[in-house]
Amino acid sequence: MTAMNAILLGILQGITEFLPVSSFGHISTIENAMGISVNTGVLFEVMLHVGTLFALFTVFRKDIRNVFAELLGMLADLIGNANLYIYNRRTGDNLHYARIITGSYRKFAALLVVSAIPSMALGYVCRRLVAKSAVNPMISGIGFLITGILLLVTDMGKAGGATAAKDASYDQAMWLGICQGISVFPGFSRSGLTICIALLFGYSRTFAVKFSYLMSIPAVLGALILEIGEFASPNMTVWLGIDFVLGMLAAAVTGYFAARTMLRLVHKTKFRYFSYYCFFIGGLVLLTHYGMK
Repeated sequence: MTAMNAILLGILQGITEFLPVSSFGHISTIENAMGISVNTGVLFEVMLHVGTLFALFTVFRKDIRNVFAELLGMLADLIGNANLYIYNRRTGDNLHYARIITGSYRKFAALLVVSAIPSMALGYVCRRLVAKSAVNPMISGIGFLITGILLLVTDMGKAGGATAAKDASYDQAMWLGICQGISVFPGFSRSGLTICIALLFGYSRTFAVKFSYLMSIPAVLGALILEIGEFASPNMTVWLGIDFVLGMLAAAVTGYFAARTMLRLVHKTKFRYFSYYCFFIGGLVLLTHYGMK
């Protein structure tokens, strides 16, 4: 890998991360086509996702700030209730406990926590398979095609409703977390799967998009924790580390400028157009690597 390779892949990450077309699928496809191999697992791809988190924090800074504040409030109430339980047991009093889930942002924060559990569990269990699948064009090609089918079905069925955080259920959040966990494989669009399933659950498009992007934060941070040990890999050099950082910065800068435009497209554009693109790129990947041998 060269610095220019890293920067170009970072730019590609910044553009595709906010569309339901699998940024990981695009990155792995280009890496395979160009013969780029760094033998550090999926650390580079995770670093690119960390870069686009900066754009995400910029676009949703108010929501993220409110969710974080409510998480701290929920933690404080849980600690307070635990102390109150001990006090009631010791004194025989029956003082009332604080209600943990109050207001839409607290419910939203709780839904994000629930969705993070299966996402991080699947990411941990499948981490070695993910590294192997990244160099297998068949996985990317099939993933693109499946993503395209789901996008088309969602669009043709005119899925979506008016459900927002206060009406969403925790079992739905769990299923969305499972979908996000599946999307660790290249070609399976994380935002495509989660937004489509959220719409099929009857979520409003605004809430589905917001939920999809914010639930990626713990997933990316968890992936970084799992892969950060690769910095100590024998294959890692100072110059390769610099290339990784350059790619991350390119993804952050590109994502910053692309995020608002891309999010408007996801809000307003029919998903069938994204599905056609996924069918095209998925078929092209499979044809290039298998049909022409």
